[in-house]
Amino acid sequence: MASTHKNLSEYQESPLSIQRAKIGILVSEWNIEITNALANGAIQLLEKHELSQDQIIVKYVPGTFELALGAQMLIKHAKVDAVLCLGCVIQGETRHFDFICNASANAIAQLNLQSGIPVIFGVLTTDNMQQALDRAGGKHGNKGSEAAITALKMISLQNEISKK
Repeated sequence: MASTHKNLSEYQESPLSIQRAKIGILVSEWNIEITNALANGAIQLLEKHELSQDQIIVKYVPGTFELALGAQMLIKHAKVDAVLCLGCVIQGETRHFDFICNASANAIAQLNLQSGIPVIFGVLTTDNMQQALDRAGGKHGNKGSEAAITALKMISLQNEISKK
């Protein structure tokens, strides 16, 4: 994803080997203003790379914790080539933030390895709402579009490797 030196929101490199890719997008309903902005960024990026609406499946889950199970369902039943997990967890006064962030990241990482399908961690873990807004289309780009380009690059890699 992005760092202080690179922002994938404006990714231009091509071509990617993504013929007829099917992408699942899971959106957490918690902090919906932020997560919908992430989803819109992802969809715009995928359409820019010529994926049609029938190649993009968007589903909602109650919160960030449920993203991994939702991704597993999409992989099993929708036969997607990649899944974007889009969520936003904002630091509060309790340790709940730490538990949700750690559990979600670990579950998504495990699902990548177990399924062999790219499951992209597009979860914002911020200290406050302003930081989330800055990363959901604000001054730091849109991390949803960055998650989408990450998925496309991983599908392209898989396609290139499987041709050999």
